[in-house]
Amino acid sequence: MRKVIYWVHTSVDGFIDGPNGEFDWPVMGPELSAYSEGLDRRVDTLLFGRPVWEMMVGFWPNAEAISDDPHTAAFAPFWRATPKIVCSRSYAGDEWTERVIRTDLAAEIGALKARDGAGLLLTGGAGLAAALTEAGLIDEYHVAVHPVVLGGGRRLFAEPQQRVRLRAAGSRLLDGQVVVTQYHPA
Repeated sequence: MRKVIYWVHTSVDGFIDGPNGEFDWPVMGPELSAYSEGLDRRVDTLLFGRPVWEMMVGFWPNAEAISDDPHTAAFAPFWRATPKIVCSRSYAGDEWTERVIRTDLAAEIGALKARDGAGLLLTGGAGLAAALTEAGLIDEYHVAVHPVVLGGGRRLFAEPQQRVRLRAAGSRLLDGQVVVTQYHPA
């Protein structure tokens, strides 16, 4: 069975973006980039909720023309080549999406997990992560806590309907400033 891996960046005060939606605060040093690339090697499909998708599709198709960052240069070809699924009730899709899941999220993601292949990487987002957590469909959580206080924005998880217990599987300090902790469902 394929795994759903959730990879997310958060501030110390638990926000995944700033009060105005800004995502200019994560710093991808060489160790954090290598960690991210290690997750990429374990998957063959990318999962997105609509808000994160719109941010991603606005940058990654032409990322090298916008940034000369080493992480960008490494991730952009992977992003373009990897099948991408967007979970949204209203998004029509675009040239970069392989598929849009509009209804019965738990059944559709459960069916994807049951297929042969490598894992599915859910990158960022709060609403989709909360829905998949509540459905018991996320197998690993990789949470990168950056040394910044944002004071507002979208919470790491959208309002959960129930308490969810996780078990820490390991934690690392990367680039001398970002703490990445891996969790599994308890």
